[in-house]
Amino acid sequence: MSAALKDVSALSEAEAGSEHARLVREISKHDKAYYQDDAPKISDAVYDSLRQRLEVIEARFPDLVTSSSPTQRVGTAPSGKFGEITHAVPMLSLGNAFKDEDVADFVERIRRFLGLNAEDRVELTAEPKIDGLSASLRYENGVLVSGATRGDGVTGEDVTANLLTLDDVPRRLPGSDWPEVLEVRGEVYMSHADFADLNTRQRDVGKPEYKNPRNAAAGSLRQIDPAKTKDRPLRFFAYAWGEVSAPLAPTQYESVQRLAGWGFVINQRTALCSSVDDLLAVYRGIEADRAQLGYDIDGVVYKANRLDWQERLGFDSRKPRWAVAHKFPAEQASTILEGIDIQVGRTGSLTPVARLKPVTVGGVVVSNATLHNEDEILRKDVRVGDRVIVQRAGDVIPQIVRVVDPDRVDRGPAFEFPHVCPICNSQAVREHDEKTGKLDVVRRCTGGLICAAQRVEGLKHFVARKGFDIEGLGAKQIEAFSEEGLVTAPADIFTLAKRNAAGAVRPPLQDREGWGETSVANLFSAIEGRRAIALARLINALGIRHVGENTAALMARTYGSWTAFRSACETLSEPAVREEMMGIDGIGGAAVEALEQYFSEPHNRDMLDHLIAQIDPRDAEQVASDSPVAGKTVVFTGTLERMTRDEAKARAQALGAKVAGSVSKNTDYLVAGPGAGSKARKAADLGVETLTEKAWFQLIGDQA
Repeated sequence: MSAALKDVSALSEAEAGSEHARLVREISKHDKAYYQDDAPKISDAVYDSLRQRLEVIEARFPDLVTSSSPTQRVGTAPSGKFGEITHAVPMLSLGNAFKDEDVADFVERIRRFLGLNAEDRVELTAEPKIDGLSASLRYENGVLVSGATRGDGVTGEDVTANLLTLDDVPRRLPGSDWPEVLEVRGEVYMSHADFADLNTRQRDVGKPEYKNPRNAAAGSLRQIDPAKTKDRPLRFFAYAWGEVSAPLAPTQYESVQRLAGWGFVINQRTALCSSVDDLLAVYRGIEADRAQLGYDIDGVVYKANRLDWQERLGFDSRKPRWAVAHKFPAEQASTILEGIDIQVGRTGSLTPVARLKPVTVGGVVVSNATLHNEDEILRKDVRVGDRVIVQRAGDVIPQIVRVVDPDRVDRGPAFEFPHVCPICNSQAVREHDEKTGKLDVVRRCTGGLICAAQRVEGLKHFVARKGFDIEGLGAKQIEAFSEEGLVTAPADIFTLAKRNAAGAVRPPLQDREGWGETSVANLFSAIEGRRAIALARLINALGIRHVGENTAALMARTYGSWTAFRSACETLSEPAVREEMMGIDGIGGAAVEALEQYFSEPHNRDMLDHLIAQIDPRDAEQVASDSPVAGKTVVFTGTLERMTRDEAKARAQALGAKVAGSVSKNTDYLVAGPGAGSKARKAADLGVETLTEKAWFQLIGDQA
């Protein structure tokens, strides 16, 4: 199981580092798409799930936290299209709550941090969380002097001229009781009605429509020409402040009311609450009215009301301790399941995808949804023709939650999951988990390199550093050659030069952009130099599941030649052959099962025949061939006194012995220390020579 799929509690330190790096890259990419390009690629729910996983990993492995981690910053750096403004007070984002228990924990954290007693009342505000673009307005002596986006929280983009075009943004504050310096913060948004009118205008002039009001608002505010912003129906809700030269009021609620007195539009759904139950009641009320609000929201924000408490609570690296955003669950809709398609992933996984009658969910038209795997289809009893509930959460594509009418008498037949790959017709199997003994939830194509869905990734692995390691033939070249059909199987790599010289490659490689006579000659020379390949490299390069670099080395050392290795793999149905392979120390059942599946597939055997016709697999080197145990099969059992069992195994392998994990008729020596049990009894039954630890060291000439 990849680190990306494992529960964080099950990750090793190395796996956590790899998964952390992947999440940092992915979140940073989506931050840029959201904050800079105003074109998010995934839903808020999916983004939240990525951040949650990153935060859990960093909590368990704190050494992974760096200044470049998304958890240590807000938004993303300004795009460079506008001037920059440094915020006098950073514009931080909020932590999230997803369950009622999270809200209770938030209030309890406030109590604990401030050292409050159980009878002390904690008053909080609750307000809708607007789904728009955050902005800050700076007033000096009542006059707007600058306006900026949030940017990375420290520096934002100077969009003063654009903000001045909004009717909800006062150019001059009324009255005279405002502070000399006042930074008003809020959200620029677009109402549903205005969004619909804008898209009608876009269609009328032949321009693409905006996907949702948030994108439309962000794109409109960040126009280089303020006249274009003025032409867009943008609005502004004020809900906070940055730098102020004098306090606004003692509480959050009173301070926001003062903003209203100075001409700002505030949200009238803001409420005062004195308990968790009050907060949840406001949350559920706003959630129930969500569709009628006329603008997009994605949750409710809770804030400690007393500003002196806010000051004491302060901030952590990227969010205030005195506020939290209680997110709404994914929006749902019902529609008809019109079909179930099977997609084959780059690792051979067969994933069922529901084909839906298009329906709008959370402002996005959905026509496909994931069904995850065949067990999930069976559990939900999803059938073609059913009316289903769909939601956008937790996956890049939406998911089916349940069937609306499972007791309908005219339902179609249960879906039969295919046992062959729809791409290459190879067998599709579910592997056994060695730890649990249960079948894996994912069914996988055994076609490997001959499957078009897996071909490119398989070929990349084939030529990678730990495979054939062909200089000049990297991932980029493999993708290009595969797309053009020049290299669709490993053997094609070794016939490329001949085909290019014969005129079968059009245009010839040397005549193409980025190539030349020298670079092509170097490539073909590198390919030619890899025709002779070490057996372990060849086995590893095939990319068979559960057969990585270490397993390939063990196989090469045990079987010695390609012919012997292939023969064993193709006859694993024979008990003696299977027992011998299972007995190799370090080889598990999953690897043996994967090899049996791979070599039982005719397509794979044909591919290997063509490959072997082009290359020369070198037999594994027989280390220390003059050793008395070279080529012998040895099993260690019991407690060894002079060295650990792992050390003893490594020493035996260095002398050319094959180390097995279990005793069989092929075992030459059983080295038994104190505590030897069933292996010693089996060795006696089979007539296998049993040595004490001392006798073993005498045999190998180690008298220390």
